[in-house]
Amino acid sequence: MTHPGDATYLAAQRADLLRFMTGATRPDGFGWLDEDGRVDASHPVELWITCRMTHVAALGALADEPPAEGGPDRAALLALATHGVRALAAGALRDSVDGGWFAAVEDGVPTVTAKQAYGHAFVVLAASSAVAAGVEGADALLADALGVSLDRFWDEDEGLSVEEWDASWTTLDTYRGVNANMHTVEAYLAAGDVTGDREWHVRAARIAGRVAEWARANDWRIPEHFDADWTPLLEHNRAEPAHPFRPYGATVGHGLEWARLMLSVDASLGTDGLREPAAALYDRAVADGWDADGAPGFVYTTDWNGAPVVRERMHWVLAEAVNAAEALRQVTGDARYAADARSWWEYADAHLIDHERGSWHHELDTANRPAGTVWPGKPDVYHAYQAVVLPELPIAPSFATALRDVRDRH
Repeated sequence: MTHPGDATYLAAQRADLLRFMTGATRPDGFGWLDEDGRVDASHPVELWITCRMTHVAALGALADEPPAEGGPDRAALLALATHGVRALAAGALRDSVDGGWFAAVEDGVPTVTAKQAYGHAFVVLAASSAVAAGVEGADALLADALGVSLDRFWDEDEGLSVEEWDASWTTLDTYRGVNANMHTVEAYLAAGDVTGDREWHVRAARIAGRVAEWARANDWRIPEHFDADWTPLLEHNRAEPAHPFRPYGATVGHGLEWARLMLSVDASLGTDGLREPAAALYDRAVADGWDADGAPGFVYTTDWNGAPVVRERMHWVLAEAVNAAEALRQVTGDARYAADARSWWEYADAHLIDHERGSWHHELDTANRPAGTVWPGKPDVYHAYQAVVLPELPIAPSFATALRDVRDRH
């Protein structure tokens, strides 16, 4: 008999998530999916979704597991990854004049022309995973993406990524953000793994070290928003606390996600300086976020004293909780992390995973009913797929390289 979170359960989840994502293809990349796995045409083709879906397709091809009924086999997943690489290399998202990638396009026309570090980090991640999967054109895409990231976003003096440029790379926004830096860490670890260039791991470690310092000074609640001098803006977006990318206060899921990434940085470099911050971030996020208002689930955000602000439950927060617990279990051997993960898989099975239509509900209300205040539909499968594959892998190298290594050994 299978139980939520065990190997058989996770394999079934992986297969079903890959089945669900097959309807996302659009001419310019991958689209935003609704509750039934159909493209929601009210949303443009967004860079971050196109990259995430390309990444997951590559991971699925590398895993090469039996498909779900009606789901894609390895050849179909490679075709999806190839579609994503081609869209990123030469489609409407790519700025053929000034370089880099637009944030969103509709019918071949850019609708958000800003050049954002968040989306560009995902181009690096998608290209890295596609390289590991042997997708045609992925090597050139990765070289292009890394060049743009290093030339336009990386601040060598600070050891951090800046946030956003205009389309022509003329004006740099004064806002600085930790979210984009978090995904830059993820991307640089993946790039270092597939290229063999350790400097990408070193850059990832520099970012993670700065975030650990800020978190330590703030009772392990990570400041998310900064001005151009990297001074924390703790009241940023107080009037828009449920912002999907820049919410007010402490973002519980980011504490968990950073915990995992910090352990991966250590494992990549053979160090252990981030283990203590990772454990502290995890403990703070769990204490503040889980069952914080008398109902199960992680709240989205808290204030700087740990009181819930946005109480909706986001699927990605639970996904990062099980990932962080698994990473800490691997590193420490402490059974409490395995116990946490079991509890959260039971919650996910009961409330988040849509056993009828597939994928995970992206948002639940405070009574754990499907909602769409912040995240309508089921836009992509990135967080969920990573949550159901991590328990099968070490925390380093990154997902695609680890899956390639498993394949090569067999």
